Amino acid sequence: MCSRFARLLILACLFCTSELNAGSNTLIFRTAETQAADYPTALAITYMGALLEEWSSGELAIKLYAGGQLGEEKDTLEITIFGGIDLNRINMAPLNSIVPETVVLGLPFLFRSTTHMRKVLDGDIGEEILASLEPFGLIGLAYYDSGARSFYNNQRPIHSPADLRGLKIRVQNSELSVAMVEALGANPTPMGFGQVYESLLLGTIDGSENNWPSYESTGHFEAAGHYTLTRHTMTPEVLVMSKHRWRKLSAEQQKLIRRAAKASVPYMRQQWDKRVALSQKKVLKAGVKVINTPDLSPFAAAMQPVYKKFVTSEKMRDLLKRIQSVQETP
Repeated sequence: MCSRFARLLILACLFCTSELNAGSNTLIFRTAETQAADYPTALAITYMGALLEEWSSGELAIKLYAGGQLGEEKDTLEITIFGGIDLNRINMAPLNSIVPETVVLGLPFLFRSTTHMRKVLDGDIGEEILASLEPFGLIGLAYYDSGARSFYNNQRPIHSPADLRGLKIRVQNSELSVAMVEALGANPTPMGFGQVYESLLLGTIDGSENNWPSYESTGHFEAAGHYTLTRHTMTPEVLVMSKHRWRKLSAEQQKLIRRAAKASVPYMRQQWDKRVALSQKKVLKAGVKVINTPDLSPFAAAMQPVYKKFVTSEKMRDLLKRIQSVQETP
């Protein structure tokens, strides 16, 4: 633990020193992204950077380190909190142990549709959750889509929770993900995302769960040809800035950063929707058996103990109630 902390601290210091020695009139924000440079979230950050340079007349710029160049999300999150990374596109899961409110957005079967999810995030509830990050050293700027996650496996079609019973399903290293799969009768197997393809081939796991682009781009559809559109979670990504960096900026610079981040969201969603359509086309052409309209009510009903376990405060219960009451149409 101590050696890991020391390593993170050294990395943070190196980044800060590099910034000070840059010798440029342009303030460059180092930005962490674990996805590839052509992934929708990375494209959105690049777009944000272009807007920021234009609107600030070259005073502000973003340097994107895509493809996990700065490390895994758990590490980059800590370095961002220390102040060694300026901007970071982060998954909600690493935030769950830091900011309880973020757990709510990852609850299974919380969002009824993509429209419902986006309306919640674009409104007062979304802003409230972003603001809850600040006491923990992060400035929440915007949400990016992470798609709807669904189950896939190489054993059989999944029409109901009973069909999942006994299957070994890979999950993220998240207590919430483990509890969800257990509640559905399957055996959760936490492992790194990069291990999934080989594990499917070797029989270490029977399946996993993810969105269309991840299912397609990794080749998982070749090793697990049954895909059931449960759309059980639509947990967003979040773009954050280090509070250490934020406090050193002028009010005008802060305003420009918030404006550029918000402006990148519609662009990201456009890129994401295009990417999903392309992935769907490729997967369907390969002959994958897709269950398009499963009865989701038994899946959702099985989540009652999960909600009871993870929605643990009055504030979280209030957020849950308000999210559920948001209507897709005006």
